[in-house]
Amino acid sequence: RAHWVAGSASWSARVGVGSEWADMTREVMYYLVLTANIGTLLDLYGVEKGLEHYRSTNELNFEHYKYYLQKEVFSSLPDTISLPTLREYESRIDEVCWLVCKKHYLHREHIVFNDSCVYKLFRIFCLLADLVPESSQVFQVLLAAPEVGNVAAQLVASLGLEWDAPDFDALSSAIRAFRFSTFLAVLESKYSGSGMVEQEGLEEAVQDMYQTFLHDVIKKPTELTYYKNQDEKELCGSIALNTMCWVDSCQSSPKDKVQRFVLNTNDRSFELAAPDHRRVQSRLQWLSALQTAISHSGGSNGYQRGQVLRRRQQRVAELSRITEENRRRSSQIQDMELTKAQLQQEKMEEKRLQELEDMKMKLEKLLEEETQAKRDEEIVRNLQARVLREEWEKRDELEKLQEEQRVLLDMEREKRIEFEWKQREKELHLQEWGQLGLMGTNEEFLNEVLALFWKTEIKAQRSTLVRSSMSSEFEKYTREKQTLTVTPEGDMQ
Repeated sequence: RAHWVAGSASWSARVGVGSEWADMTREVMYYLVLTANIGTLLDLYGVEKGLEHYRSTNELNFEHYKYYLQKEVFSSLPDTISLPTLREYESRIDEVCWLVCKKHYLHREHIVFNDSCVYKLFRIFCLLADLVPESSQVFQVLLAAPEVGNVAAQLVASLGLEWDAPDFDALSSAIRAFRFSTFLAVLESKYSGSGMVEQEGLEEAVQDMYQTFLHDVIKKPTELTYYKNQDEKELCGSIALNTMCWVDSCQSSPKDKVQRFVLNTNDRSFELAAPDHRRVQSRLQWLSALQTAISHSGGSNGYQRGQVLRRRQQRVAELSRITEENRRRSSQIQDMELTKAQLQQEKMEEKRLQELEDMKMKLEKLLEEETQAKRDEEIVRNLQARVLREEWEKRDELEKLQEEQRVLLDMEREKRIEFEWKQREKELHLQEWGQLGLMGTNEEFLNEVLALFWKTEIKAQRSTLVRSSMSSEFEKYTREKQTLTVTPEGDMQ
C-alpha cells in the first residue's frame, strides 16, 4: 500500500512538472520543497534532508526522485494502513502536486470548467494515465485514447447529451495518447455542451465522474452511505459491506413510483428504494452495483483501480499482440521477400544457364563450321596442288614442244636461207645465161628451174604456217592458265 501512495505521488508530480521540464532534470532544491510538503502531510518530518547528499549531485531526474520517495519516504509508513487512510494520503499528495502545476492549467483561453472541476479532472487523469518512456531520461504521462473516450462518454451521459462514438473514433485515430492539457481542451471544446449546459450541471457531472473514478463506480466498495438529499451534505448513516452481504429484489406493484430491493448484512436487512422513471432497469443497476461492491469489499485496492489496472493490462496485452502480429507479419513479409528473391535468383541462374547453353551451342556450331572450313580449305589446297602439278606437266610438255618448234624453225630458217642463197645463185646463173643469149635454146631448162623454185617456195610457206599455228596455241594456253580458278567444292572454272 505504501508503494501505491508512492506511485500516486510521483505520478501526480510528473504530470505537474511535465509541462515545464521535459527532461525531468531539476535542482535538488525543488525536490527538497516538494518532499518536505509530502512528509508534512504524512506526519513524517525531516525526510527531505537525505536529498541534499543523495547521489552526490545538485540535480536529480524523475526516476531518481521516484526511487527516493519509495525507499526513503513511503517506506516509513506501516503496511497495515486501511484503504480509507490510503485514499486520504493520496488526496493530500494530489493537492500538493496540484499546487505545483495548477498555474499551467488554470489560465486558458476558453474556460468552461471552473478551478474545482479542473482539479477533479486532474486527479481522474492521474489515476487513469500511463507513464510512457520516450528515452532513458525523458518520460511522459499520457492518457490512452480509450480511457479518454470512457471519461468523455460518462461526462456526456451525465450532461444528458448524445455520445458521438464515430466522431471520437476519428479524433482518436489522429491522437493516440493525450497529455492533460490536450485532455482538458478536448473535454471543454467537444464534450461540455458547447455552452448549452449551466455551470451547476457541469459541476455535478464532474463530481459524479470524480466519485465514480476516485471513490469507485459503485460509490464506495466498503460501505454504502445515505444522505437526506442529493446534495450529499448531511450524512444520515452508512452500511458496512463485506463478502458476507447479499442483495435480493422485492416485488413492486405497478403503482409504486420506486424500485425496491433488500440489502442483507450480518446484523440486519435493509429495504432500499430507487426512484427512477426507468423502473426495472434502475433496480437491476442498483442490484448489480451492490453485488459488485460486496464482491470487492474484501480487497485492498479500490474497484476503479482494479478496473484501470485490468484495462491497462488489456492494452499492454493488445499492444503485445499487435507487436507480435506485426513481427510475425513482418517475418512473413521478409520470408516472402526472401522467397521472391530466391525465385528471382533461380530464374536469373536459369536464364544465365540457358544463355551459357545457347552460347555453348553457338560456339560448337562455330567450331564445327571452322572445322568444316578447314577441311574445305585443305581440299581446295589439295585440288590446287593437283592442278598446279598438272599445269606444270602441261607447261613442261608445251615448253618441250616449243623447243622442238624452235629447233624446227631454226632448221627451216637455215633451209630458207640456204634456199635463198641457192635461188640467188640460180638467178645469177640465169642472168649470166641471159647475157650469153642462151634464153631461147634453153627454154625447157628454164622452166624446170622455175618449177623447182615454186615448189621450194610452197614448202617454205607451209613451214611458216605451222610455226604460226603453234605460236597461237601456246599463247592461248598461257591465257587460260592465267585465268584458271578452283571453287571450294573442288571444281575448276
